[in-house]
Amino acid sequence: VTSRDLPNYEMPPFNSIGANEYIVDVTHDAVDFISTADTPFLHELNIWYHALNCGFRTRVSGETDFPCMTDDRVGAGRSYVHLDRSLTYEGWCDGVRRGRCYVSDGSSHLMDFAVNGLEVGAKDSELRLAQPGTVRATAKVACLLSETTTQTSAPDRSVQPFWTPEHARVAGTREVTVEAVLNGRPVASRRVTADGSLQAIGFDIPVVGSSWIALRVLGSSHTNPVFALVADLPIRASKRSAEWCLKAVDQCWSQKSRRIRRLERDEAERAYEHARVRYRRILGESRDDTP
Repeated sequence: VTSRDLPNYEMPPFNSIGANEYIVDVTHDAVDFISTADTPFLHELNIWYHALNCGFRTRVSGETDFPCMTDDRVGAGRSYVHLDRSLTYEGWCDGVRRGRCYVSDGSSHLMDFAVNGLEVGAKDSELRLAQPGTVRATAKVACLLSETTTQTSAPDRSVQPFWTPEHARVAGTREVTVEAVLNGRPVASRRVTADGSLQAIGFDIPVVGSSWIALRVLGSSHTNPVFALVADLPIRASKRSAEWCLKAVDQCWSQKSRRIRRLERDEAERAYEHARVRYRRILGESRDDTP
């Protein structure tokens, strides 16, 4: 899409690679994580934000897709997992599944993210609030940029490297902006010096209804969300997101249906209709968008 906003409401064609049928599969509770960091971050984050606004709990991970997307190196898109015990493959995978991790290109870090002391990935990442109020998001942040740059503006988001802290550099400085994100929109920010040092940060975030909260260095790193549930109500953060997802199902079907075997088409159509029904119900339960 052409929009540079997050979230945005333009409809991608769903006619090539990328998330595509994620928009359907997530409604069947069949998706553990969505991968990022090997294509433009606006494309990757937009569909994830819309799904989170509808109450789905898909976690985010890093991906290189070596050597398909690039044959440069493995590890361009990374998942940094907080392990409570020694490193094992099973434990690392479980950390990704639970969202006990953040994604990064390796140049910026968002460690020990917590909201009101609840660490992301612990206790299903659910922070339960009896009523609306202000919560405290904390983390330890580090980023490394060169002291100077020859660039006069942020890099082109549509060319590699797709993820780099240069996207978040404050023009003319060695600082980047760290943002607190509430339901896909930045609600607070802080500039930190990108000299590689570890810095503690905190944000006070007002929560008026059940919401998801994350931190990001836009275009370089992103935490998984903490789900702040007010009065035990599900997250229904945006009617516009629910409408986008519902329309996206139809758009995806218009592209994929012609490529589905005739013997499997009826089953596929039922799967897509299940998604439509679920998004319609979510739309009816969702809050109006705030300015």
